[in-house]
Amino acid sequence: MIEQSLTFQDPSGHRVSAILATPDQSTDRLVVLCHGFLSNKNSTTNKVLTARLAELGIGTLRFDFFGQGESDGPFERITVSLALEQALAALTLATSKGYRRIGLIGSSFGGLVAILAAAQIKTLACVGLKCPVPDFEEMLRLEFGPNGIEEWKRTGTIPNLTGRHDRVRLHFAFYEDCAAHKGYEAAKAITAPTVIVQGDQDEYVPLHQSRRLLESLAGEKQLTVLPGADHSFTKGEDFRRMTTLLSDWMVTHLSADRGERR
Repeated sequence: MIEQSLTFQDPSGHRVSAILATPDQSTDRLVVLCHGFLSNKNSTTNKVLTARLAELGIGTLRFDFFGQGESDGPFERITVSLALEQALAALTLATSKGYRRIGLIGSSFGGLVAILAAAQIKTLACVGLKCPVPDFEEMLRLEFGPNGIEEWKRTGTIPNLTGRHDRVRLHFAFYEDCAAHKGYEAAKAITAPTVIVQGDQDEYVPLHQSRRLLESLAGEKQLTVLPGADHSFTKGEDFRRMTTLLSDWMVTHLSADRGERR
């Protein structure tokens, strides 16, 4: 596997940092990876998926959302709308580099972005969603409660969702923008085969969101709920099953025979 660092620009001119990973053999198959909230392109999930897909002859393009990793920021000004623009720019970059069969994987917040992007890009071969958040507004309301939402509005900060005790600066415009992006509606326009993987002990994303998302998807679809798994798939076996389910879905639906029939 060869990894190449590169940058591209979103429609607003922000610089986006990315890594293109290509397998040893030539391929026209590629998966774009969208990381989660307060994470980056080199998350454990992204790196494991990159390595596994490379072994199976599939390239990957992973990138940092606005204000995270090495991309332009600051993080406090990120919105779903901006993240969506960057995911669409990454998909455009993948096409410009000659990849003909493209899949898309999103984790958590990146799962919402992937849903919204897949609703617009009809040429995607397949989609993989790791504990996606089709209704981010609801998740935030449930996580912070009314008092927490009011404190966010007043201070421009939120609790650190990674488990640390410091608060994170994030404009309240993020919450307001979430209301304009409901994954359930977008899913009705997704015809690409889509797999959802979530644990039934997810401490952030309500399982009913994934179940409702499954009902909304228009094409071939599958929801796998892992008993006992949390949001981060902390247990080794849960993590292995999650990454295997996602990578196997990509391999199956990016195969040459399927690509020729589409």
